[in-house]
Amino acid sequence: MTKVVRVSPDNPDAHVLIECARVIKAGGLVAFPTETVYGLGADAFNEEAVRRVFKVKGRPPNNPLIVHIASLNQLGEVALSIPERAWKLIRWSWPGPLTLVLKRKEDLPQEVTAGLDTVAVRMPANPIALKLIELSRTALVAPSANLSGKPSPTTAEHVIQDLYGKVDVIIDGGETIYGLESTIIDITAEPPEILRPGAIPPEAIERVLNVEVRVRPLVKSPVTGRMRRYAPRTPIIVVEARDYSDLRSYVRRVKEVVKKNVSKRLRVAVIASLETCQHYGDLGVGVKVLSLGSRRDLFSVGRKLFKVLRDVDRLNVDIAIVEGFEEKGLGISVMDRLRKASCYNVVKF
Repeated sequence: MTKVVRVSPDNPDAHVLIECARVIKAGGLVAFPTETVYGLGADAFNEEAVRRVFKVKGRPPNNPLIVHIASLNQLGEVALSIPERAWKLIRWSWPGPLTLVLKRKEDLPQEVTAGLDTVAVRMPANPIALKLIELSRTALVAPSANLSGKPSPTTAEHVIQDLYGKVDVIIDGGETIYGLESTIIDITAEPPEILRPGAIPPEAIERVLNVEVRVRPLVKSPVTGRMRRYAPRTPIIVVEARDYSDLRSYVRRVKEVVKKNVSKRLRVAVIASLETCQHYGDLGVGVKVLSLGSRRDLFSVGRKLFKVLRDVDRLNVDIAIVEGFEEKGLGISVMDRLRKASCYNVVKF
């Protein structure tokens, strides 16, 4: 039976977290909030516990896990040969939503790194996460606390929906701040390469390092064998534009896609920006509209994204048509998640 405990992020209850830490040290799994999304925590040095993480999530074993630490002393336990570039980013962003790929220590289990000679490490900013790691006296692996393929969890309720009965403890620490996972940057590459766009945009990292970083190109079409990611049960179509400056023209294009699906007698939802939501009200009473937030506030869009993708499953519709966003700053991260959530079912104008 899964135990659900409520912990305030402003004043974490040490007694509750001590019990959670005991679960970790005994090889158990504890879901906990970070500033990005909820993570599924296990002792990074307990091979059996790490294998259980993969099994519970249904995660392929060739997909490395991010190691979470609470102090720089723990960094030395999992990584070595830390270059000055890494230290610049650590001083700037930790604790925070930036994951660094570094050379791994040999005693870190192969299961954590999928056999690679590198390890992904970050120090979360959430007080509950930091205290849990500290009390556990070990680094934790903590992939998102959801079933693989589903939208990442930003509330404890999302974790309960996916993992109740499969993990030992779920810590309810309220809604996460960012809603998007951490940015992952490979510091061992030359130039440094962003492997996953996330809560910190590439431009901010470039300013800190004073070098241009490579961003691994976003996949814009299906790739055979790719795992389904971030996807609700409801199929979605992302409508992309080459230029979002003319929103009136863009909305007309989105409406065309909506009408085409309505004509097939499908129940349709539209996921739109705050600026355009009102323009879909004339498509019929059967079309439901959800707002992702303002195009002028992509932080808000990112924070709401996974919640809205989960909400659409409650609308009892057959398909959701989703507006795209300009690929600048956090827009890169938003579009990465939307394309994957749609399984690359994209209409372009």
